[in-house]
Amino acid sequence: MNLPPFVSTPRLLRTFKFIFYPLQDLELNYQKYGDIFCSGSVETPFVYLSNPEAIKEIFTKDKTQFRTPIGGGFLKTFLGENSILFLQGDKHQRERKLLMPPFHGERLENYRQLIHDITNEVTQYLTINQNFNVRDIMQEITLKVILKAVFGMTTGERYEQLKNLLKVWLSFFDSPVSAAVIFLPFLQKDWGEWTPWGRFLSIKAKIDYLIYDEIKQRRQQKKYQGEDILSLLMLAKDETGKPLTDQELHDELITLLVAGHETTASSLTWALYWIHYYPEIETKLRWHLDNIENETNLISIMNLPYLDAVCSETLRIYPVVLMTFLRILKTPLELMGYQFQAGTVFAPVIYLVHHREDIYPQPQQFRPERFLERQFSPYEYFPFGGGIHRCIGMELAKMEMKIVLATFLSNYQLKLNSNRPIKAVRRGITVAPPSNFKMRVTNRLN
Repeated sequence: MNLPPFVSTPRLLRTFKFIFYPLQDLELNYQKYGDIFCSGSVETPFVYLSNPEAIKEIFTKDKTQFRTPIGGGFLKTFLGENSILFLQGDKHQRERKLLMPPFHGERLENYRQLIHDITNEVTQYLTINQNFNVRDIMQEITLKVILKAVFGMTTGERYEQLKNLLKVWLSFFDSPVSAAVIFLPFLQKDWGEWTPWGRFLSIKAKIDYLIYDEIKQRRQQKKYQGEDILSLLMLAKDETGKPLTDQELHDELITLLVAGHETTASSLTWALYWIHYYPEIETKLRWHLDNIENETNLISIMNLPYLDAVCSETLRIYPVVLMTFLRILKTPLELMGYQFQAGTVFAPVIYLVHHREDIYPQPQQFRPERFLERQFSPYEYFPFGGGIHRCIGMELAKMEMKIVLATFLSNYQLKLNSNRPIKAVRRGITVAPPSNFKMRVTNRLN
């Protein structure tokens, strides 16, 4: 069987590098093997792809020749087996249709003012000449936004409990060391709350209780008329007229809560860093914001090309997720001159595509202008994944980034504490800025 080259690094060392040095590991393998290389066994290889034409073929054949892995291990524990990430075929398509409306069109537009107001509310206590933890601020903003989108909640005891528990729960993976538990199943042992995995499961149980209790109360009170995602899903029925079960509802909600704020918080943290690392970018962005006729017009802010380019470049240089959803081949396929059998796993690597010198000259340089000079295909630039599994919250995330950044810059002047570059670190299954990254407020503008 004609297969691409296999990574020669021993499995244990490969796992270590993937956990602690994921970007360097991918870059070194790309330099050594090129656009396509494998790990695992010859019978069912794991194929890393960074060739846009090959990725195009996979994305366009998503429905017919590929399936996604069924949830297992850590992710199954984390999100539940009914998460949209693990659904297949008609069920995936049906639930995707159910989840899409709140993230598009008029309903999405309703969140503009909410994002602006929440940003002002969270940042109002920033103090001149004092440092603040950037990720903490961004996570507070994005968590409040997604709780409103999912539950319609902005206040109340359950809202506060969920918000606080989610922050603690997700902080378990804020370093490569703690994230190792995700990739090393032998660490996933529940020996009580004095162990990391035991504490993780304990907090998850409390979050599960709050979500199930909210579902129970709404069923009892027949509260199905809101525009939040839970209300829409509770009204949904399958082709036989059967509604979603409580467990199905729970798994979709927890997926949206986790994915809907963690990733955006990381991207916003990066954006604020890059804007201030290059003073000319901050100056140019402030000029564009200052020259909007009505600076409170959120639609005008959303339509600023340079602000859009800054957000796009942020998502290019450090995409939060390094790879798209995995694809498992259902039938034999020839790709890039190689023959693959059913069972082969394909991983289109977003990070490597986004750092191709032939597409993005000087790829390590943060340069928003590249997105004003040309358009990139969805196989050259895909920070939200592609094919039928592209992130449903993409438009909300992009809108949130623009409004939060514009609001921040309109209210404050900020400064980096050091000109030393910061490096991405593993945070759970994602890569993110270091959790201790801080900036200083130098002036309040409003």
